[in-house]
Amino acid sequence: MVRVIVADDEPLVRAGIKLVLSAAEDIEVIAEAGDGRAAIAEVTARSADVLLLDIRMPGMDGLTALAELTKLAPDTRVVILTTFGESEYIGRALDAGAAGFLLKDSAPEELIRAVQVVAAGEAYLSPSVTKWVIGRVSATGGTAKAVDAQRRLDVLTDREREVLELLAQGLSNADIGGRLYMSEATVKMYVSRVLGKLDCSNRVQAAILAHEAGLGDT
Repeated sequence: MVRVIVADDEPLVRAGIKLVLSAAEDIEVIAEAGDGRAAIAEVTARSADVLLLDIRMPGMDGLTALAELTKLAPDTRVVILTTFGESEYIGRALDAGAAGFLLKDSAPEELIRAVQVVAAGEAYLSPSVTKWVIGRVSATGGTAKAVDAQRRLDVLTDREREVLELLAQGLSNADIGGRLYMSEATVKMYVSRVLGKLDCSNRVQAAILAHEAGLGDT
């Protein structure tokens, strides 16, 4: 079972999320929190697999809580769940190490899928967020940034670059394995090695770096 904690300051929103997730046989909501501080307390006490975390909450907001949880509970995967799709929130959440970003107007099936994907160790971005990430790279790119990104990728072997390129295209471990004729376990090993070499905390950061270097733009 995937153990989930839901953090949102609106009780009705939390109830709705719990109802949606209850439709999945492999997901269990083990606790709720109404602000960032309570979310940290619940995660550290219960060792959740996934935390669904709202951004705007009273007291400690979600982004501040995310920054602390990255240090206190690195094994808990955080999905930012919000109605706010502004680039400043997306960028800060991804830079802070969020494993996923999902807008509250997403379909129930997408919420379930996001939890399952993130619990499996992969990253999940809603389609609208994915478009923003690619746009962010294009808008903030430049020769200096591209050169720096390319330099960082120089530490990778040819096979690791192949894995990173497919990762940057949004493929799952299973899809990458199918493309490169490798088992899913082998792909997971390569992804872990790539993240370590690039000093990236998650797949999203690695994908952004790859796009900055011009890799995976096809």
